[in-house]
Amino acid sequence: MSGRSAGDGSLPGKGEHLPQTNRLWRGVLPDRPEMNAIVIMAREPVPQQVKTRLCPSLTPEAAARLYECFLLDTIELVRNIESVRRIVAYTPKDAGAYFRSIVPEGFALIYQKGADLGERLAHASRSLFDRGCAKVILIGSDSPNLPPGYIREGFCRLDEADVVLGPCEDGGYYLIGMRSAMPDLFAGVPWSSSAVTQATVEKAMAARATVSLLEEWYDVDRYKDLFRLKRDLDSTRMGQDGRLFCIHTHRALSRMEGMQGPQGIL
Repeated sequence: MSGRSAGDGSLPGKGEHLPQTNRLWRGVLPDRPEMNAIVIMAREPVPQQVKTRLCPSLTPEAAARLYECFLLDTIELVRNIESVRRIVAYTPKDAGAYFRSIVPEGFALIYQKGADLGERLAHASRSLFDRGCAKVILIGSDSPNLPPGYIREGFCRLDEADVVLGPCEDGGYYLIGMRSAMPDLFAGVPWSSSAVTQATVEKAMAARATVSLLEEWYDVDRYKDLFRLKRDLDSTRMGQDGRLFCIHTHRALSRMEGMQGPQGIL
């Protein structure tokens, strides 16, 4: 996930040196204590609105179809996380019908409310804490092959830390989690930069919050990232639970095999 501000339906985008720190509701979100939640920040896959940095290597239509595969595989990833409430936070506002058609049972839908990404992240997390959640993790949909163990580890880290971050190689993060609403974490962050994770850590520390950093992972934003993603999926198609994963994305990339791009043939 890159350090973009708006709207690939993702969280913000090799950070420099990080401080070392250990309705629309679909379905019912019960107000019960000790409920943990995962939120997928998502955008309707409309050409020229998503995955624009994959163009012109891909047509806008192909980029949108590929993003839809990322989104479907991210939903399936979250579907297999146990004992959590699963939410898709979507944009734009009129995309409710599309998301109702793709999310499976056991997911709720909320609209991403806010003028920018920071406000949207703050609003989504606050909404869930207001409904009794004990821990909230938000992820994007730019890392369809994110190991599920990273998400589970994120919830475990929140037993001790106030904030957990999954840093991306580009300076953003693929995951952020909290155990209380902390809107200041998202205010004034330089989203379109390589300093997103750095700035978020500094904001947490300024608020005297403890921070734990997960292992790095990567977003898929540019055509060159597709080479890495395809290589990883070709070599690892089975999760630790014995299930095939990233089925939609792997199928889409396989259909693209042989395509010529600026970094060579996929």
